[in-house]
Amino acid sequence: MNTLTDNHLPQKLWGRSFIFIMLANAFLFMAFEMLLPTLPLFVSSLGGEASQIGLVTGIFMFSAILVRPFTAVLATRMDKKYLLIIGIAICALSTGAYYLSSGIWIILVLRVIHGFGFGLATTFFATIATENMPKERRGEGMGYFGVGETVAISIGPLVGTSLLFRYNYQSLFVGGMCILLLALLMAVFVSRKPKPVQGNQRTELPVATVKLIEKKVLFPSLLIMLVGIAAGSIMSFVALFASERGFENVAWFFFIVAIASFAVRLFSGKMFDRLGPGSVLLPSAGFAIAGLFMLTVAQNEVHFLLAGALYGFGFGAIFPAIQTWCVNLVDEHEHENAMASFFNFFDLGIGGGSLVLGIMASAFSYTMVYHIAIGVFVVYLLLFLVYSRRQRMRDQANQLEVNLE
Repeated sequence: MNTLTDNHLPQKLWGRSFIFIMLANAFLFMAFEMLLPTLPLFVSSLGGEASQIGLVTGIFMFSAILVRPFTAVLATRMDKKYLLIIGIAICALSTGAYYLSSGIWIILVLRVIHGFGFGLATTFFATIATENMPKERRGEGMGYFGVGETVAISIGPLVGTSLLFRYNYQSLFVGGMCILLLALLMAVFVSRKPKPVQGNQRTELPVATVKLIEKKVLFPSLLIMLVGIAAGSIMSFVALFASERGFENVAWFFFIVAIASFAVRLFSGKMFDRLGPGSVLLPSAGFAIAGLFMLTVAQNEVHFLLAGALYGFGFGAIFPAIQTWCVNLVDEHEHENAMASFFNFFDLGIGGGSLVLGIMASAFSYTMVYHIAIGVFVVYLLLFLVYSRRQRMRDQANQLEVNLE
């Protein structure tokens, strides 16, 4: 039995497969981020109106959300590694095919297909990554796993706009496709470590079903949705806010967010493993609130960049901590459902939050957007404190029952 356990859980974190899966995930997000500021320009060049540009963006996230509840069922019929490769391949082919589009409706069809691939890839990247790290170092491992993703999110838009303005749309889309093909090649060399099965153990596992929400991770998924709402305020409106205030270093702001997110993950994951979710989620929310508050009162570029650093410390620690928490709350055969719920709630938070905050910005100001984001994090803190208190009371009651017995 010990031999099986040792074979199942890798004893070191930085193995070949973990490095390849981390880099491939980073390339997936880099190609995705390259299109965020540039694809709307392409749609506009084809005669697309503002409403159509919004539809092109929204339909992608909808299709990604739609496919994720089916990932657990798919994983029972095909190896997770092959599903990951299929997801990356769909993303690569869709990205290259954008240049061949002659009208808005073709782009919309490609965005639906691309979204399916992105939904598959993001889910199986996370679940396969957990298989290639020791369970007792999962918080640390998921923190490192997301570092490349964070860096890619910061430099992806810069790479995309540079390719477009220096060359043309063909170079942009072909370049994105090449990056994804490199990610696909790395995924091919990732080794999975499936759990050995003894006797009729497989028949004892519940039959995988399509789950829109994995109930076991409902609470942390609600928390990541709140984080997504606040993150949407940064992704969608910080450039406009900076322009309104006369700040010019927007690119540096996102770069500092990435650096701070990288730095905090060097120790936040270890804190999670040793002390539990609260040791990371509470102080990180404090940093995020401080960063958002600094934005609202920023008077110069230094204040603006300091706000980015504080927010980066907060968000950079929260995201992998909640992701790891979701994985830890379920059995191994439920990892896909847990990650599907995690990513879907986060995407819903970003999408829905951006929509509501955009309305608030139009009615009031961009500063109001960040006051609301602060309020969202306050709700996050209150919910977590109430949850923690109830969990302690439940644990004490269970211990009392054990003592009485």
